[in-house]
Amino acid sequence: MPRFPDKIDLYDDRGKLIDTKVPLDAVSPLINPAIKKIISIIKRAVAVDLRGLERSLATGAVGGRGCIIRGRELKLDIVRNAPAIADKIEKLVRVKPGDDTEVKILRGGENLLVMVPSLRLEAGVEYTTAFTVVAAALCHVLIETFNISMWDYDMVHAAVWGRYPQSVDPMGACVSQLLAVPQQNEGMGYALRNIPAAHIAMITKRNAMNAAALAAILEQTAMYEMGDAIGPFERYQLLGLAYQGLNANNMVYDLVKENGKSGTLGDVVRSTVKRAVADKVIRPLKKLPSGYVLYTTDDLSLWNAYAAAGLLAGTMVTCGAARAMQHVTSVLVYFNDLIEREAGLPGVDFGRAEGTGIEMSFFSHSIYGGGNPCVFHGNHIVTRHSKGFVIPCVAAAVALDAGTVYYSPERLSGVVGEVLSEVPELREPLKYVGDAASKIKGEV
Repeated sequence: MPRFPDKIDLYDDRGKLIDTKVPLDAVSPLINPAIKKIISIIKRAVAVDLRGLERSLATGAVGGRGCIIRGRELKLDIVRNAPAIADKIEKLVRVKPGDDTEVKILRGGENLLVMVPSLRLEAGVEYTTAFTVVAAALCHVLIETFNISMWDYDMVHAAVWGRYPQSVDPMGACVSQLLAVPQQNEGMGYALRNIPAAHIAMITKRNAMNAAALAAILEQTAMYEMGDAIGPFERYQLLGLAYQGLNANNMVYDLVKENGKSGTLGDVVRSTVKRAVADKVIRPLKKLPSGYVLYTTDDLSLWNAYAAAGLLAGTMVTCGAARAMQHVTSVLVYFNDLIEREAGLPGVDFGRAEGTGIEMSFFSHSIYGGGNPCVFHGNHIVTRHSKGFVIPCVAAAVALDAGTVYYSPERLSGVVGEVLSEVPELREPLKYVGDAASKIKGEV
């Protein structure tokens, strides 16, 4: 028996129907096989920048910006030897034959994608296992492959691991993963929320619908880790994931299509309210002498999901029209302000999305002025307050940007975004999560 009565229709990023009457439980991070695989991949996947490693050793530039050690240069033909390096890393990392270890050579040997076996993570507590195992294996392989003198081991370590352990994180390392080191998480359960929007946009190859979906999966899965999806709050978070992140009932797609050609943010607000009335999510409460109609609802969680879908659609219409990411802060503030005035009901996340927009706007456009949307994530002091409903919009805005910022997603995300875009489940989450939900809906 499903835990929740809700049934949803699932669509892909092109508005194509995947399946109908899917139980809400089927998209739960606790149940959906594709979401569980996405989270597993994020914990296990490591990107190795062999081209950067070769350049770093050749110039003595190790340990991050401004650190160059003259006279310690090592000229190694690393990229050309990528197949041998990949093979040796795989042998060191694999636990037993047939496990889920995987090493892929990308871009002619410039990069490696290493999937550390699940057995290694199951044997420990921290997700940092993936990084440390690959970094240690790479050091060993380089020393062995190129017969490096023991007096140069320190340079190899510095090039691979970066400035760690002198720095908290592996600053300047040629090995990277999506998840930040635990010391940089602001509290319990924040690991999945500490992935910048730039990474998400690049992994999904700037597809705004999939960027929003991946961001929503990360944010809402984090709610389960944080204890925010317990009891009545679980349905609240799941409906948000379904309607805003996974395009349930094709709502986001329909709202964008309806308003994309000539609509404004206000038009998206009206369309959202009209859709909520038509679907009997809200109904008129009373009409004031001025003619203003106040609405009410018997299901605040479902209303919030509709409003969240409208917020994402408003982001796509506004930022898509300008082809610029900076407008997302205005959307977060004024979509919610307008929808509260239009319906007399709470905005997204009961005001927390609007408040986040105000703070984010101040941080990126006012006294500070240095935080373009690329750098924001759910762990950021500015954007952590709305639990799951803001970062999908930020990721979509970054995906729609046409190069209006100096610190672009390509520049900020770099190798890790490019390498992980090779993983289909991360690149196209709408398709894989929808297909998985369709397959298990009978079991649920």
